[in-house]
Amino acid sequence: MSQTFDIQTHLFKLLEKEPFFAAISRRINKKPSTAVPTAGVRVDPESAQLEMVYNPDFFNRLVTDHAEYVEGMKATERREYIGSHRGDDGQLDPYVWVRGIIKHELFHIVFGHVSERLPEEGMTQKWNIATDLAINSNIADELPKTALVPGTGPFTDMPAGKNAEWYFKNLPESDDDSGGEKPPEDSDGDGGGDGSSAGEGDGDGESNEEGDGSQSQGSPETLDDHSGWGDASDEIREMARERAKQIVKEAVQESTAKGWGTVSGSCKQQIIDSIKTRVNWRAVLRYFVKQSQRSNRASTVRRLNRRQPFVWAGKRVKRQANIAISIDQSGSVSNSMLTAFFSELEKLAAVAEFTVIPFDTEVDESLVYVWKKGEKKKWERVMCGGTCFDAPTKFVNENHKFDGHIILTDMEAPKPIPSKVQRMWMTDERSAQRPYFQTSERVIAIDV
Repeated sequence: MSQTFDIQTHLFKLLEKEPFFAAISRRINKKPSTAVPTAGVRVDPESAQLEMVYNPDFFNRLVTDHAEYVEGMKATERREYIGSHRGDDGQLDPYVWVRGIIKHELFHIVFGHVSERLPEEGMTQKWNIATDLAINSNIADELPKTALVPGTGPFTDMPAGKNAEWYFKNLPESDDDSGGEKPPEDSDGDGGGDGSSAGEGDGDGESNEEGDGSQSQGSPETLDDHSGWGDASDEIREMARERAKQIVKEAVQESTAKGWGTVSGSCKQQIIDSIKTRVNWRAVLRYFVKQSQRSNRASTVRRLNRRQPFVWAGKRVKRQANIAISIDQSGSVSNSMLTAFFSELEKLAAVAEFTVIPFDTEVDESLVYVWKKGEKKKWERVMCGGTCFDAPTKFVNENHKFDGHIILTDMEAPKPIPSKVQRMWMTDERSAQRPYFQTSERVIAIDV
C-alpha cells in the first residue's frame, strides 16, 4: 500500500519559505482526487471558487521519480544539485518536485490562465504549452526533467521570461491544435495546463520524439487534466476572474511585508503590474453582489427529488442577496456617478434587494429606503454636514438582514470600525488611488 500523501506538510513549507505562494494557497480550495491523473487548477462551475485538484498517488510517485533522477546523475552533477536543493537537515530535499508542481499550479492562478486569459481559439494544446512555458521560466530547477522549459528540448529557440500570449504567438502550429478541450492521450502535450503539466505534461507528449530528457517518457501518469479552464459559464468565469485578482492583490500585500521568497525580481514586477491594471468596476460590482447571495431552499412539487421522487418533494433553490448601499452626503458623490451605479444595480435587481442609506456624520433612519427595480429617482442631497463611516457601518452591523455593504464616497474621513458583513468602497479615480486611509477591503473607482 502506498504511503498517504499529506499536502498540508508541503503547504506549511511554502508558508515558511515562500510567503507569496503560501498567501495564494490559503485562499483557494485543495481537493485530493484520483479522477485526475496528476494535478490541476480549475474554477468550480457552481461557486466560482478557485481550487487545486491533485492526485495523491501522483505526488507520491514524484518523490520516487525524483530520487531515481538524482541517483542517475553523474557524481559531480549530483553534488551540485544537492548543494542547491538542500532541506532543513542539510541533506537533499526529496520533495523538490512536489513543491515545484504546487507552485506551478498556483502560478496558473497568479497569471490568470484559469479564469481569464483564454485565446479566441479556445483550449488547445498550443495554449496549454504556452502557459507552461510562461510559468516554468520561473521555476525550471524545481520541476521534473519532463517539464516544458524555454531554451530546452523542442523549445531551444524560445527565450525565457515571456508571457503565455507571446509563446502562443511564436509556437509553431501543430496537428493537434484542433481546438478540442482534450488533446489525444498519446500526445498530451497539453500538459501545460492545469498544472499536472506542472511543467510536465506538455513536455511528455512531445518528448517521445525528442529523446531529450526534458521531453521523454510520455507515460499516462504525467498526463495533465485541463478540465475546468473552459467549462464554466461566462458569468462564473467573470466572478472567478475578480476573485483571482483579489487573491493576488492580497498576496502581494502580504509579501510586501513578509517577503517574496524565491520569486525573482522580474517576475515580482510582472505580478505587481498585473494588479495595477484598470479594473472593470461593473464586473466587480456584479461579482460582489452575486458572491453575497444566500441560498433559500423551498419545497416544490415541480422539481422532484431524484432519489425518492414519490416520497420527498424536490427543492427549488432561490439565491438572493440583501445589499446595503450607503451614500455619502458630503457632496463627494456626483450625479453622474450615481446614475452609472444605479444603472448597474438595475441589471442585478433580480438577484438582490438594495437598501439605500444616506449618511453624513449619522444615519437618519427616516431617509433609508429600499430601491426598486425600474425606479427613476432624482438624486439630491437629503443631508448635509461632515462624513463619518462609523455611522452607516453601525447601522448595517446592527441590522442582521444585510449580506453585503457598499459605500459610495470620496473616502475623505477616518477609517471606520470593522464591518460584520463584507464591505466594498466605490469612489472616484483620484480617491481610489490616494485614499484617506488604508484598507484591505476592495476599493473600486467608478469611471463615468
